[in-house]
Amino acid sequence: MSAARPPASGAPGAVGLVVAGLVCQEGGAAIAVTLFPHVGALGMVMLRLAFSALILLAVARPRLCGHGANAWRDVIVFGVVLGTMNGLFYLALQRLPLGVTVTIEVLGPLTLSIIAGRRRSSWLWAGIALVGVVALAGGGWDRLDVLGVLFALGAAASWAIYILASARVGAAFPRLDGLAVAMAIGALLSLPFGIVQAGAALLRPEMLGLGAAVALLSSTLPYAFELIALRRLPAAAFAILMSLAPAVAALAGWALLGQHLAWLELVGIVMVIAASIGAVRAAGRRVRAAVEPIG
Repeated sequence: MSAARPPASGAPGAVGLVVAGLVCQEGGAAIAVTLFPHVGALGMVMLRLAFSALILLAVARPRLCGHGANAWRDVIVFGVVLGTMNGLFYLALQRLPLGVTVTIEVLGPLTLSIIAGRRRSSWLWAGIALVGVVALAGGGWDRLDVLGVLFALGAAASWAIYILASARVGAAFPRLDGLAVAMAIGALLSLPFGIVQAGAALLRPEMLGLGAAVALLSSTLPYAFELIALRRLPAAAFAILMSLAPAVAALAGWALLGQHLAWLELVGIVMVIAASIGAVRAAGRRVRAAVEPIG
């Protein structure tokens, strides 16, 4: 039996939550870039996940009893995906502009929508997305580090899994309990990598303070907003809103990091966004069935 459709009455507020989450997330990513020279990409991942876990555990105080094996399997998968997605994203961000990185990353949810759509029109949107990616590359071949692109593609795959896992965890655990537990799992996985890369910089109070700020902006607030929104919005509408991430990232990179994109790169970003929205709309109910939990 499929999960019930989220009530429409909370939709306007849920839309605001998703948009606010995107602004926080990309703003936090821009701040994180400025810390790479001090703690490295993996050190930043560790700080982000560790502080996010501490904040969420203190706020949610999750109950660990009363959950079945399937629920624990889902939350462990969610935690591993969170750690992997963040690690690959920051490794890509170390080599690529913020707007370009997020545009490549959003191909994960886009692919999920196309697969779920199972319609001929889905291939049209896939073609538009492909042209957009080619335009993105054509606007700045000199900046498209191959390893950075591979990291971003890995983050894209992780984001697709994240959408599936977050919906299931949000249904299996009350409030933010599942998110808090998953974030703690991701933080534990990131500890050895972050400590090795950041080293003595982790002892500097200003680094810890900025790491906590990035955690609040990039992880705690966005993931909390998204889990709450997923309970109120149809998954297809949620996916459409998340498709705006490349535009928000490009603006954050320009405003906070001085990253200017060529006109062809901007065209590529717009085409990927349009393809994402079109694919989700074409998929309709099948997208919702793909991302909502089965219960």
